[in-house]
Amino acid sequence: MEQDVESPAIIRQPKLPKQAREDLPKTLAEMDRTKKIQRYVQKDGKCNVHHGNVRETYRYLTDIFTTLVDLKWRFNLFIFVLVYTVTWLFFGFMWWLIAYLRGDLDHIADNQWTPCVNNLNGFVSAFLFSIETETTIGYGYRVITDKCPEGILLLLIQSVLGSIVNAFMVGCMFVKISQPKKRAETLVFSTNAVISMRDGRLCLMFRVGDLRNSHIVEASIRAKLIKSKQTKEGEFIPLNQTDINVGYNTGDDRLFLVSPLIICHEINQTSPFWEISQAHLAKEELEIVVILEGMVEATGMTCQARSSYVSSEIKWGYRFTPVLTLEDGFYEVDYNSFHNIYETNTPPCSAKELADMVNRARLPLTWSMASKLSQQGLPESEQEGQETKTSLDNQGKSQQTERNGDIANIESESKV
Repeated sequence: MEQDVESPAIIRQPKLPKQAREDLPKTLAEMDRTKKIQRYVQKDGKCNVHHGNVRETYRYLTDIFTTLVDLKWRFNLFIFVLVYTVTWLFFGFMWWLIAYLRGDLDHIADNQWTPCVNNLNGFVSAFLFSIETETTIGYGYRVITDKCPEGILLLLIQSVLGSIVNAFMVGCMFVKISQPKKRAETLVFSTNAVISMRDGRLCLMFRVGDLRNSHIVEASIRAKLIKSKQTKEGEFIPLNQTDINVGYNTGDDRLFLVSPLIICHEINQTSPFWEISQAHLAKEELEIVVILEGMVEATGMTCQARSSYVSSEIKWGYRFTPVLTLEDGFYEVDYNSFHNIYETNTPPCSAKELADMVNRARLPLTWSMASKLSQQGLPESEQEGQETKTSLDNQGKSQQTERNGDIANIESESKV
């Protein structure tokens, strides 16, 4: 018995144009490369590193002050409230225990009885008296009497410990509030770094600026290249850090950051970008971390701002748009153009290739006769002999010419 077999439906993909088919693999490869790039430092300066499997956690407790300062605000406030509440409850319990052991709670209505603390009739009143003692409020309704030596001793202990707790917690909160991390929010870096020609040399540049009128004192700039490498022995070093010279030798890394400045790195033989061309840069997986440090003028505390540029954020053949203009009696900075760049003529080759081309262009001007003869394959001794022989022949010809001229002059005079 024959059965009808349903043939599977054939779904035809729409035919793309030729240019789209050619560009599709490149686009997918570019998207895949972009996804693989993992930042070491975020654009806002936060380090993208998490510490795991830390077994020696006791080290955090040995530096409890820094640990509390580094906590997030919600945990810091929770610990702040918890410490005060625990101390008040503890000493409130101690005051209630003294009153209970002395029998003050059994003689509340007895006017002839001298309690340790007047008007303390339960745990709630003992808790309130603990708060008044530690915070030195002193409402005057509950007071300690001189007939209770154990109460006087407890009062001294609570006063000393309360002062220590106040100094520790208030100091912790003050340091956390006055941290200069927020000052770094007004220190801005350009969105992109650029590579272009400056004074005949290929340079890597980025721009920094300060949005506040209060300046950063002793400002300095540093840059690091983050790139994995493999040594000649086969050792793989992940996220290797290499210094990028931004003027350390000349003092240009010390900034007077009143207006936005363009930080320049000259790509020379010592630069890690010496052999990187425009095409090579697009394939590189690297990151440039820039660090701006200085002291806050208002507080004198050290401030640090960070940012980074991956290879896709380094624009080859661009320059920054000027932002400083001269007005009537002052200079004005236009921060709307702070991140703007414009295209300029820049060779796409590497700095090494550019230097080789320049040297080849200058070489014919300095060629000597010996270098020309060496290109023809003559030995050096033969070159020197050839040069000597040529010079002697020229001398002999000139002397012979002078003699012939003298003889001709004598003959002409004798005929006359």
